[in-house]
Amino acid sequence: MSSNAVPQWVKNAVFYEIYPQSFCDTNGDGIGDIPGIISKLDYIKSLGCDAVWLNPCFESPFQDAGYDVADFYKVAPRYGSNDDLKNLFAEAHKRGMKVVLDLVAGHTSMEHPFFKASASKEKTPYDNYFVWTRGWNEDTGNYRFISGLAERDGYFMINFFACQPALNYGFCPAEYPWQLDMDHPDAVAVQNELQNVMKFYLDMGCDGFRVDMASSLIKGSNAEHGIKLLWKRYRSWLDENYPQAVLIAEWCRPAKAIPAGFHIDFKAHFGEPGYSMLTRAEKELISNGGLPDGLVSFFHESGKGDAKTFLDELSAEYDVIKNDGLFGIISGNHDMGRLRGNGRSDEMMKMMYAFLFSLPGVPFLYYGDEIGMDNILGLGNKEGSYNRSAARTPMQWDATEKAGFSTADVESFYLPVDGSKDKYNVASQENDSSSLLNFVRSFFFLKRSCKLLSNDASFRVLYCESNRVPAIFERSIGNEKLIVAVNPSNQDCQTDIDVDSDGFTAVLEQGKTSFSGKTISLGACSFALWKK
Repeated sequence: MSSNAVPQWVKNAVFYEIYPQSFCDTNGDGIGDIPGIISKLDYIKSLGCDAVWLNPCFESPFQDAGYDVADFYKVAPRYGSNDDLKNLFAEAHKRGMKVVLDLVAGHTSMEHPFFKASASKEKTPYDNYFVWTRGWNEDTGNYRFISGLAERDGYFMINFFACQPALNYGFCPAEYPWQLDMDHPDAVAVQNELQNVMKFYLDMGCDGFRVDMASSLIKGSNAEHGIKLLWKRYRSWLDENYPQAVLIAEWCRPAKAIPAGFHIDFKAHFGEPGYSMLTRAEKELISNGGLPDGLVSFFHESGKGDAKTFLDELSAEYDVIKNDGLFGIISGNHDMGRLRGNGRSDEMMKMMYAFLFSLPGVPFLYYGDEIGMDNILGLGNKEGSYNRSAARTPMQWDATEKAGFSTADVESFYLPVDGSKDKYNVASQENDSSSLLNFVRSFFFLKRSCKLLSNDASFRVLYCESNRVPAIFERSIGNEKLIVAVNPSNQDCQTDIDVDSDGFTAVLEQGKTSFSGKTISLGACSFALWKK
């Protein structure tokens, strides 16, 4: 990686994603808040996480859980105030931690004043801040439009839900009469407004942004070219004015996002199929479809899952991005089922974390994954969540009825808490040296103490075949090497690699493992990290 490709702190960062309404409630209204996050910063740091990614916290009617913003410059009252957010930045910085905000760049809520002005029948300065046809029956091509909800004579484009009108960053190129080129003054005004939003929070103390639907801003037949031009412009501005700020894409195509100017892009459950095949291929864990029925993930005791698709993707993308940016490697997030799903054991969970967080890139730990929180199914839709509610339930701090989340009546909680008496929780795992919580802590301690596990150490696959175990890869810096090998199946396995065991010692292992000569042997549900 080139010395100035990413801010120095990012190269060894470990992120903790917080869904704010479900993390910690301090005012007893059943909804998590920013003071609650501040109260848990020491806990987050104790995990080995030194950066927080906070899902949207801005003023919103919450038709999409805050991803429908009504005021980009104001914290939603349910979470606190702008002063609370500023205090979060300051308290994190006192602890040597960073805070990254979720930037909803491609759209607003219909309640945003800009959209209300744009939707009126009167002419306003905001008429072209959103994408409108020139009349109510004009050809819209293959774009998604909504009609009949505004006084204005025209349809408006949406970016996701019907309540999320698309901001008009321009088209590349403009091909219909109602489209603006991305260098049109009105499109440039929208582009500048996003920069103003970023500046507002960076000046407040924010350390960067995860950009929602990062590839959605520019439209048109050559949209990818246009979006790269736009983000490169923002990146140049950041490098000049806020060189320590990080820019994280929700693009999930790192070979496109990193050359476009992002420091990090996620490997996640959309974009390419590999991640879902690796961790979430069981039918009931797939939220976005696209995988054959009956397919099992690689991390399944049958040993018939596929890690090759993921590792082939990663290897190809790694060759593109290794000098300029990093993968974001996630345990989960607010848009997918939790890894615990299908009753995975602690031993399987530990193996998954050892594998995922040994890969090149920046770890992103979703709140509650450190204790192995499970999906709570059948909750229905909450603020546009639909089946995603299963992974957005309150953090389980203890084993009590309210899980230590809030003093409110459980009936008023944002989402129901796990009602089982033996639910996974922080308090019961704190003093258990074999707990998942303490494994996560020990792993991230190892990651910080072993430079071969740094986010930008070199990477290559040593062994991986379709529908077979084990999976083995190498991290290296010069002549120093670390080998990671996993066998999630319920059967022993053995294979040869092109590296000799001389000089290697195990730094972390589970189950029966050995590395002798060029042969690696792994017992059922076992893994090892060997360092030379």
